[in-house]
Amino acid sequence: MNKHQLHIIAGPCSAENREQVVSTAAQLKAIGIDTFRAGLWKSRSRWGTFEGRGEDALPWLKEVQQMEMKVMTEVALPQHVEAVLKAGLDALWIGARTVVNPFMMEELGSALQGVEIPVYVKNPVCPDLDLWQGGIDRLRHHDIKDIRSIYRGFSVVDSTPYRNAPLWSFLQRFKAEHPDIPMYFDPSHISGKRALITDLCSKALSYPIDGLMIESHVCPDCALSDAAQQLTPHDLKAVLDGLEVTMSVE
Repeated sequence: MNKHQLHIIAGPCSAENREQVVSTAAQLKAIGIDTFRAGLWKSRSRWGTFEGRGEDALPWLKEVQQMEMKVMTEVALPQHVEAVLKAGLDALWIGARTVVNPFMMEELGSALQGVEIPVYVKNPVCPDLDLWQGGIDRLRHHDIKDIRSIYRGFSVVDSTPYRNAPLWSFLQRFKAEHPDIPMYFDPSHISGKRALITDLCSKALSYPIDGLMIESHVCPDCALSDAAQQLTPHDLKAVLDGLEVTMSVE
């Protein structure tokens, strides 16, 4: 019997084209994953890099829903929320760059007023639990009931060998202070390199996490964003099998 039962969310960093989205989703469904993630609006550090397909990609996610998978994407502006809710997606997440801005969190909270779908909140880019807590408080103020957290590490001066430092004590502190908020671990953004994902997940399993969010792409080396940290669905299954993880269904 598998030791760890977790909800697994997987999918590409970005929805790049219909074929990539549908093919990746089909392969993920075949290995038992029921929740598909893909970014439509990408907040990139430098102008001129790939910033996502935006609303044009929503029909591709609707097609994934027809495969009996739940779908979710990131929102950073009220107009993103409006588009996602109008399309009827199953969940959404707020990214690490957005959480650090109390003004934007207030606007998103207002746009999400009273929604019943899950709202996942990533930890901020900087190691400041008060910012994370403050963003969640603003969502709660707007009567958002189903709030979940995503731990993706922190940007620090030296995070070697990782893209973002895991700072495990922060995960432990947040979960201890908020046992009622489900905690999802994101090894993709912490690692920055697919070779480090297994060891990160193995360590994360010693903490009270409820799920994993892992980036998966049908052809990672062809990805338009975050290519180095994405796994094929086949390799993702191998990681989960090796960790003795069984997937729970939402």
